[in-house]
Amino acid sequence: MANYGMLRSYQFADASEDIRGAALYGFGDEKLGKIQDVIFDHTTGVIRYVVVDTGGWLSTKLFIVPADRLRASAKHQDDFSADLTKAQVETFPPYRETDLESDEQWSDYEGRYRSKWDAGPVMHREGTDRNITPTTQQLPRTPGSVASSGPISADAAKPQAVEIEDTEFIEPGFAAGTSTVEISNNAVGIGGRWDTFQDRLRDRRKEVINTGSTDESADRYRKAG
Repeated sequence: MANYGMLRSYQFADASEDIRGAALYGFGDEKLGKIQDVIFDHTTGVIRYVVVDTGGWLSTKLFIVPADRLRASAKHQDDFSADLTKAQVETFPPYRETDLESDEQWSDYEGRYRSKWDAGPVMHREGTDRNITPTTQQLPRTPGSVASSGPISADAAKPQAVEIEDTEFIEPGFAAGTSTVEISNNAVGIGGRWDTFQDRLRDRRKEVINTGSTDESADRYRKAG
């Protein structure tokens, strides 16, 4: 169990250190929206999710993305990208900030949300948004597979390693064939802007939590499973 919170109206002294307002792009460099807020762990200051404002193309307007699914955009400076399409986002259960108001509500939402992520891993060429997961033609032949043409030699029938240079492997959010889903939220190597923002949030997390803390606003920072 961890206390989760959001920045909401909190402002950093140096606005350039804030990722709110940065654009999020999906597959094909399709713009999905702008980062409106983050959901972070009160205890550590670690960001768990970013809240994205779609600007209206999504009926519920907002959706969330796990921090470990983000990376720096290769085409847009100071912006971010994720392996998502609008069609995939539309399958997510509607995000409502009120779901954070109780352990039960948030646990239920996370379970439904995580089940919508693809179980298969995706590989990308480092520093780009290009999907280079091998096609069926690029995959090594295995015993019993059918060649497109010509006989299969004894050596060709043996499993072969596929070497892909300069790649970054993105781990799946949860394992296929299991009833347990898990998103690590361990955002590593996203980029300088993200790292600076994360550091500032960690340094100021107590200030963020206590800013404008009336009984009503303090209650909005609650436990989430």
